[in-house]
Amino acid sequence: MDLDVVNMFVIAGGTLAIPILAFVASFLLWPSALIKIYYWYWRRTLGMQVRYVNHEDYQFCYSFRGRPGHKPTILMLHGFSTHKDMWLSVVKFLPKNLHLVCVDMPGHEGTTRSSLDDLSIDGQVKRIHQFVECLKLNKKPFHLVGTSMGGHVAGVYAAYYPSDVCSLSLVCPAGLQYSTDNQFVQRLKELQDSAAVEKIPLIPSTPEEMSEMLQLCSYVRFKVPQQILQGLVDVRIPHNDFYRKLFLEIVSERSRHSLHQNMDKIKVPTQIIWGKQDQVLDVSGADMLAKSIANCQVELLENCGHTVVMERPRKTAKLIVDFLASVHNTDNNKKLD
Repeated sequence: MDLDVVNMFVIAGGTLAIPILAFVASFLLWPSALIKIYYWYWRRTLGMQVRYVNHEDYQFCYSFRGRPGHKPTILMLHGFSTHKDMWLSVVKFLPKNLHLVCVDMPGHEGTTRSSLDDLSIDGQVKRIHQFVECLKLNKKPFHLVGTSMGGHVAGVYAAYYPSDVCSLSLVCPAGLQYSTDNQFVQRLKELQDSAAVEKIPLIPSTPEEMSEMLQLCSYVRFKVPQQILQGLVDVRIPHNDFYRKLFLEIVSERSRHSLHQNMDKIKVPTQIIWGKQDQVLDVSGADMLAKSIANCQVELLENCGHTVVMERPRKTAKLIVDFLASVHNTDNNKKLD
C-alpha cells in the first residue's frame, strides 16, 4: 500500500477519534460539565428559552415556551435543591400550544441568592408573587404546579393570592402535618437532635450518598454510572451550605406545616398527584388535602416514589392536561348556562 494512502487513513482515523475522545474525556473527567450541556441541549430541543427578570435588585431566572393565549399559562415550581430544568421531562409531553413558565426558586440556579433573603415558605411565596407580577402572569389567572417544596409554596400561594390562580396541581407536596412520622422524618429528627446537619439525606456530598438519595426518592431503581453520580455531586457541592440553610428553614416550626395551616383557604379546583411508594412524604397526605379542599381530585400512581416528575413524566403531563381540560370545559359550560 502506498505510504500516502496509509497516511490518509491515519489522518482520517485521527479526525474521527478527536470528538470521540473529547466526549469520553468529558464523561470521565468533567461529568458536571457534560450534565450542564445535556440540560442546555434538552432545553433547545424542546424550545424552552431562558430569560431573566428583575424585581428591584433581585433577579429571577426562568425558562418559557409559547405565549399567553385563551388557555391558562402554566407556572411550574420545582422542589428542594433542584432547578427549573427538572420539569423538562414533563415539558416534553405537554402540548406546544400551552404557555409554560418554569422558574428557579429563590436562591436556586440563576435566581438571586442572598444571605438576607427570607427562605421561609412565606418568604418564598412572596418572592414568587414578585416574579408573577414582574411578568404580569396574573393579568389572567394561571394554573400553578408545584412539587415537593415547590408544591408547599404553590399551595400556600393559592391560599394567599386566590385571584392569581385559576387551578392548582400539587405533586407530592411538603408542608402537611402527619399523625405519625415515617422512617425518613424519624431519621431527620434524630439528626436534628444530634445537630448532625452535615448528614441530611437530601444533601449528598459523595457519589455514595447521591446513590442513597436517589434510592430514597425514587421507587424506580435507576442504574446510574459512577461518573454521572460524581458529576451530580460536583454540581451540588458548591451549593450545599445554602441547601443546608434552606432545609433547616423549611423544616423549622415557622414553615414546616404552612400548607396544612392554609389548605382550607384553597378555593380553586385542585389536583393532587402522589406516588404510592413515596418514602419522603407519606402518600396519606393526599387524603388530608382532599378532605380540606372542596374541589379536589386525587391521582395516586402505582410503583412510583417521591420523584414523580422524573419517574412518570408522561403520566404527569397527561394528568395535568386532562385536569386543565376538565376545569376549562366546566368554566366554558358555566358561561353558556
